[in-house]
Amino acid sequence: MFKRIGLFLLVNILVVSTIGLISSLLGIQPYLTANGINYESLLAICLLWGFAGSFISLMLSKFMAKMAFRLRPIESTDPNFGYVHQAVSLYSKSAGISKMPEVYIYDSPEVNAFATGPSKNNSLVAVSSGLLQTMRRDEVEGVIAHEVSHIANGDMVTMALAQGVMNAFVMFLSRVAAFAISQALRKDDDEGPGLGPFAHMMLTWVLDILFGLLCLPILMWFSRYREFRADAGGAKLAGREKMIAALEKLKNNHAPIDNREPNLAAFKISGAPKWIELISSHPSLDKRIEALRS
Repeated sequence: MFKRIGLFLLVNILVVSTIGLISSLLGIQPYLTANGINYESLLAICLLWGFAGSFISLMLSKFMAKMAFRLRPIESTDPNFGYVHQAVSLYSKSAGISKMPEVYIYDSPEVNAFATGPSKNNSLVAVSSGLLQTMRRDEVEGVIAHEVSHIANGDMVTMALAQGVMNAFVMFLSRVAAFAISQALRKDDDEGPGLGPFAHMMLTWVLDILFGLLCLPILMWFSRYREFRADAGGAKLAGREKMIAALEKLKNNHAPIDNREPNLAAFKISGAPKWIELISSHPSLDKRIEALRS
């Protein structure tokens, strides 16, 4: 499941939980007063930490992608795959992107591609070797148009903003819950919280991760909505028939080939099995094809 959620979400959860853990270790808890929790102070802190964690993940996205997939650049003069670079260049200009995304290939039998980066003018598009070996040129162009549309729509930044809101909610809820549990465990004649400082810190950290996972279906619903928009944008850039042909080929070839490979599923074009659609970043391929045809 985690591999299908994507490196962005994984890094975000780790960053946010680490921020919370470090702040607890350093005793940075200005929201706790003698009378309990100052909810306004806690909300302000959670908004700050939540958006900081999300945008740190966003800023690391290109670096993480390059390291995780060992990306190799594709140049326009490449005798085999130069057309991929040329398609990214053409569609980027058509979509109004002033600085062309970097173009890469990564070795994998998986039929897939993704786009990521902190902004429209600081992004990349990567395709797998399996995709280039499996698809015809027009189908590859449909996939590229979809990924360029993600960039043009600002989906990386939009996802970071949505994740920032989720982070703030998670951090706020986990701290309120940890305080309530600690108070419930305190005996009438005890002074201070029922849990010791270390136990309270670890409980908050665990709740940060737990609530972060529980909020994933909401974020994934938003991601699926953005996928339909990227498909529509890809159809405008490359043509509807190319987009449908690409999705049809993905449908025929979609299968989990290498379970060891971490996936940037937040921006990958493949969908997930129907039974896990609730926590999938992508709608089913059938639904995407139907949306384009209608």
